Amino acid sequence: MKGLVRLQVLRPGAAPQLDAVAAEMPVAFEYNGIAHAVMLATPAGLEDFALGFSLSEGIVARRDEVFDIEIAESAAGITLRLEIAGAAAAGLKQRRRALAGRTGCGLCGVDSLAQVRRALAPVRRGAPFPLAALHEGMRCLPAQQVLQQATGAAHAAARVAVDGSLAGVREDVGRHNALDKTLGALATAGTETAGALLVTSRASFEMVQKTAALGYGVLAAVSAPTAAAVQLAEELGLALVGFLRAGNCAIYSHAERLQGSAP
Repeated sequence: MKGLVRLQVLRPGAAPQLDAVAAEMPVAFEYNGIAHAVMLATPAGLEDFALGFSLSEGIVARRDEVFDIEIAESAAGITLRLEIAGAAAAGLKQRRRALAGRTGCGLCGVDSLAQVRRALAPVRRGAPFPLAALHEGMRCLPAQQVLQQATGAAHAAARVAVDGSLAGVREDVGRHNALDKTLGALATAGTETAGALLVTSRASFEMVQKTAALGYGVLAAVSAPTAAAVQLAEELGLALVGFLRAGNCAIYSHAERLQGSAP
């Protein structure tokens, strides 16, 4: 399976045996030859990662601004070489920097406090999303977490539709990376943004920002949000749900976006 390696492990009282371990390696992003960021990530779904990161970080505004994605492997890691539209490349040059990201980090590729909060319009309003669909999606998600089942070390993200069905399920050792891979997969498929996004992690400021940047109005996490994430979700008109598990949850912002949330 791509994304894992098999290593020998010793458990007390048992003979040494091979065990599945999640792969993690440096993945560098280059845009029109400009080095931008280095992330530690699972080396799978890399084209999705390249596109999703580019869109969610505002490097490009649309899928068609990415002309080509080349995946170059070396002993040091993997380089994602993207050719993007001239206007997007010019904007990137203004914030040019190569940073080493930690596992699941956010805010990679920014070099000033002013760049942390991007200027995003509030998410467009739509029909309330069924809360029951979020629960159904989260119930079904573990069965599609192949890397997590094999290694116990991967986060997942996915889009859930109003009937609870899932699309764009992607996994990575980093929660932000998993979300970017999902966003990239959905953008490639041309999936509409009327659904909600699920993540098997906590919900951070950066994850809310990525969700809103792609136009999704609901982000639901299996764990807790941060205070900054709640504040940003409130400002951007996004419903932020935490502790979505075992038929229960906590709604932190814009409950009116969720059908079935009234007491």
